[in-house]
Amino acid sequence: MNGTDGRGRLRGSAIARLHGRRIRVFGFPLQITDALVLGGLLVQAALFLLFFRRLDRPLFLAAKNAGLAALYLLCVFLLSKIKARVPFFLLRTASVQLLFAYLYGATHPLQLMLMPWQDRPVLAAEQAFFGIQPTLWMERFVSPPLTEWLMFSYVIYLVIYPLVAGLVFFKHGEGALEDYLFTLGIVNLACDLGFILFPVASPLWYMPEAYAVPLQGGLFTFLGDFIRAHAHQAGGSIPSPHCAVATVMWLTARRYVRPWFHILGPVILSLYVSTVYCRYHYVTDSVAGLALGIIAILAAPGMVRAWNRKAGRRSQEAA
Repeated sequence: MNGTDGRGRLRGSAIARLHGRRIRVFGFPLQITDALVLGGLLVQAALFLLFFRRLDRPLFLAAKNAGLAALYLLCVFLLSKIKARVPFFLLRTASVQLLFAYLYGATHPLQLMLMPWQDRPVLAAEQAFFGIQPTLWMERFVSPPLTEWLMFSYVIYLVIYPLVAGLVFFKHGEGALEDYLFTLGIVNLACDLGFILFPVASPLWYMPEAYAVPLQGGLFTFLGDFIRAHAHQAGGSIPSPHCAVATVMWLTARRYVRPWFHILGPVILSLYVSTVYCRYHYVTDSVAGLALGIIAILAAPGMVRAWNRKAGRRSQEAA
């Protein structure tokens, strides 16, 4: 297989091709991941200003994005000076992943700018396709042990997210980390856009009265409910960010740290089920998220190659 060794693992040269080259913009050495993060902040700020009549404190929201962009550029500058691997990894991973989390949360006020909640057509489509409402049908399987396992699968995602970053960086270096972060950026921003173009509130926000069987379990059920109550709001549903990001994490592990692909398999597969069983998403949301993750994994290398060609042309022009 081109670019791999006899066991299907990427060789160093193949990893290098997945690593975006740097382009200097106003003195800052930006990679394709940086362009994605800064572009997301800029587009979101523009949307705050575009819909300013329908938002609370739109100028403050846009200014916050500008301030975060400046802080992110400071991180980019500091990264160019850091030589030690651990501080470099921590700053790079934290700055990118925390901004993805910020963009997700900051998208919520924009969700109903174009249309109202679209849960009804989603429910109608699933009823027509399955002949049932899947989230209600799954109530017959609810039990405390199953709920606890599926809530564990849902919550442990927050640990796997940076874990995969560490695994690929300390095994394969910066190129592998950039490939992972850029692909995560694709799915995160695509999900944020989906929330605006087709807002879906999610099952427990749209029809909480429909559920007759409570979800009971232990520690992870408590944590899942705590996250739902304190970190989630209506919306943020389609495509499912959990399924999209989990797919990127899992397939990135397959690309770089194959044993972890098998270790994570039962958890990721259970996570897909948990999004519906635990009433965070409709089946449509989860399938859309899974498909988005696969598309991002397939599309990211070509996007990086296009970026690198542009970077090469700029270097020749500068010379």
